[in-house]
Amino acid sequence: MKDQAEKLRQKMLGSETETGRSIAVVSGKGGVGKSNFTTNFAALLAKTGKKVVILDMDIGMGNVHILVGKSAKYSLKDYLDGHLVIEDVMFEMQEGVSYISGGSGMSSLMDWSPVVFGRLIEAFDTLQKTYDFVLFDMGAGVVDWSLDLLTSIDEIIVISTAEPTSIMDAYSMMKFIHLKDSTKKFYLLCNRAFTVEEGQDTTKRLKTVMERFLEKEVHVLGSLPEDPVVRQAVRQQSLFTTLYPDAPVSKTMGKLVQQFLTEQKKMEEVHATTQSNKFLTKLKSIFSKGRE
Repeated sequence: MKDQAEKLRQKMLGSETETGRSIAVVSGKGGVGKSNFTTNFAALLAKTGKKVVILDMDIGMGNVHILVGKSAKYSLKDYLDGHLVIEDVMFEMQEGVSYISGGSGMSSLMDWSPVVFGRLIEAFDTLQKTYDFVLFDMGAGVVDWSLDLLTSIDEIIVISTAEPTSIMDAYSMMKFIHLKDSTKKFYLLCNRAFTVEEGQDTTKRLKTVMERFLEKEVHVLGSLPEDPVVRQAVRQQSLFTTLYPDAPVSKTMGKLVQQFLTEQKKMEEVHATTQSNKFLTKLKSIFSKGRE
């Protein structure tokens, strides 16, 4: 833990304007493989040299630690309660990837005292100055406190399967967020597609309805194939991209990561002159408005 804390301090000595991107991974319903995507996505981002931290925000039902076969002794709530420093509630999932459990008791941002909210902002500020990507693995659906958070986060990856109910729920999720923040950038991903065509059809349908009914352009990240190695890796409590790097799903995930990084580079070039931390600025604004 001392080594991890030292790494945090060293990174903090760098540029004060440099901040990592905050990315939320969401789904309209459970059972679409959201957490499995998040952990493997993070692992492959790390292989490209990026530093990543995952915050498991599926309160009370988080399973990231189960997927990677490691237990979380402490949670973000332990930090917010003032008992520990942020380094104490983190563990290293693998080289380049850290993990923080959300824990229970995060009912609403607006119910927190200014002191507790201040600790949250301090933690997020530290993480964004330490990591290239802060991934929020959100619970399925949306509640008040998670919507507060989602409208502040930089970008959102929306995961659906090809099932009609999953597509409808994914659209409802994006619509709900879009009505709160029309500038939010969405990435679409179809998981567990039985064919390439099925995956393309799913993301195309979602992209089309967003453009037709909300006049919102969204970015298609792609689709991941149904692959038995995913279930095998879950049973072994390990990542499928680690255990089965040559499997179709692992190779496809690698391509999605490269596509995502290419898109991020384009955004950096466009916004090269605006390095302000929009995530924390928005979150502070929401908290302030909620108390007026």
